[in-house]
Amino acid sequence: MIRHIEFANLCNFRDMGGYPTSDGRAVRWQRLYRADSLGWLDRDDLAAFRALRVRTVIDLRHPFEIERMGRVPESEGQRYHNLPIEGRRWDVNAYDEALGVARYLADRYLEVTEDGVANLRTALETIADAGNAPVVIHCAAGKDRTGVLAALVLSLAGVSEDDIVADYALTGLATERFVADWRRRHPDAALWPGFGLAPAEAMRFFLTDLTARHGSPERYVAQVVGLSPAATEELRRHLLTESRP
Repeated sequence: MIRHIEFANLCNFRDMGGYPTSDGRAVRWQRLYRADSLGWLDRDDLAAFRALRVRTVIDLRHPFEIERMGRVPESEGQRYHNLPIEGRRWDVNAYDEALGVARYLADRYLEVTEDGVANLRTALETIADAGNAPVVIHCAAGKDRTGVLAALVLSLAGVSEDDIVADYALTGLATERFVADWRRRHPDAALWPGFGLAPAEAMRFFLTDLTARHGSPERYVAQVVGLSPAATEELRRHLLTESRP
């Protein structure tokens, strides 16, 4: 199967299938995708997207981002949920070069788990419902907010931390294009050093911090987000293959 799905105007559209789980199963292909802004879909890209038969789109951006950059084009029968999970806006002026990009990003991701609880619960409940699949989760770059939600889903599915980190870091393959696109649209704007970067250490730091605070990502989802055991089981049932050891 193909993990990276090529589009002319999207940089970071990926299938989250194929990762093995602790009970000997694997995440099913063509059930859950992650992406950058679907507002860029047009012409041939839109036809290719519709060929995936996506049933549900979860857009994690703020409404003002959607107003400025657009949303996924409407399609008959497709469900659309705008569920912003970022509370505090990033202050890149507070970035400390001595601590590094990975530490700065991990701290922002932990803030999402504090500020975005209600919409994270709705997003996870939506993904857990088999009737909503295939689902695409996305934000602007498909890296930060999408990375947090993707990490929680894969953790619930039983995917190893190493694979969750590796999945996150795949965004690094799109960094050069992200930077080029940004410079083309904002030729006079300055970029902070971490723009478009997805260092593996950022996700590793985040998962370590989340575990230190709550015991594990799964316990965070159960005790703070409040996802029910039934929803967690349904998520595993329809996202994972049936074969066990």
